[in-house]
Amino acid sequence: MFVFEWLNNQLLKMEWLSNLVTFLVKNIFGLDVNSRIGGSIHFFIYDVVKIFILLSVLIFMISYIQSFFPPERTKKILGNFNGISANVLGALLGTVTPFCSCSSIPLFIGFTSAGLPIGVTFSFLISSPLVDLASVVLLASIFNWKIAMAYVVVGIVLAVIGGTIISKLKLEKYVEPFVYNNKMLEVEQDKLAIRDRIDFAKNQVLDIIKKVWLYILIGVGIGAAIHNWIPENIISAVLGQDKWYSVLLATIAGVPMYADIFGTLPIAEALVLKGVGLGTALAFMMGVTALSLPSMVMLNKVVKTKLLVIFAGIVTLGIIIIGYVFNSFSYLLM
Repeated sequence: MFVFEWLNNQLLKMEWLSNLVTFLVKNIFGLDVNSRIGGSIHFFIYDVVKIFILLSVLIFMISYIQSFFPPERTKKILGNFNGISANVLGALLGTVTPFCSCSSIPLFIGFTSAGLPIGVTFSFLISSPLVDLASVVLLASIFNWKIAMAYVVVGIVLAVIGGTIISKLKLEKYVEPFVYNNKMLEVEQDKLAIRDRIDFAKNQVLDIIKKVWLYILIGVGIGAAIHNWIPENIISAVLGQDKWYSVLLATIAGVPMYADIFGTLPIAEALVLKGVGLGTALAFMMGVTALSLPSMVMLNKVVKTKLLVIFAGIVTLGIIIIGYVFNSFSYLLM
């Protein structure tokens, strides 16, 4: 138990990095880490470096594994399952794809054009931005493993339920016709050498870092400002745990924004440290990642308005319910 705790603190929470940044702030900048400026600088440097290190390592590992499973092969595997089991596999597939909501849409098109039921592809589309292995590890590094695993469970449940509802409603006619005609070519991934898979994984790391670096910097910057500059009583007055509307407000506030889970995690961390309910902070994070306005605009290009509204309604209601559940039972997780 001691060894696991030590590894968790050093490898995930990176206490060594926190101590190093504390030394840097004190001896190089000449600032007290307990002051507003010193605390903000510490929060910013520590979180940015930690997120980029974990993100690079995890995306490399996940992408290497993904090199064995191109979309066509995945379609063949999923094609052997029906009903709830197919939705569960679609949701689980989303957890191993480190993509934001906009990046997930091309894969959604690919799976749909390959003949997968739209309920399964929507399970994938819901889970992919909300839950992935990299975000789970980052959640554990910021909060703890109980919160990270509970988040995974509720995210997958939401994806399965959402995809199942869409499947039962028989909404295939509300997918744009060109999606079904966008046939995929199977890539002979078996013939890739180890060097090719390593290069693929490295390129995935670089590609994703290029897409998310700015949002991470913005998210950590906002988190640092919330943590060190905005008085706790102001945040509590708006999003305190005693406010019945806090989860609803947090979910709606996240919709106009565009970021992935890696950019919103530092904001959620700062909100919780200021006394905001865990469920409220997670609802904001989920609203940003799953319901962002840019991703809705992109999705509207491949599905018709009725299906888009049903999808957004299911996800919004699910996030709100999850937020209130986390707020009610946070004492078991913290």
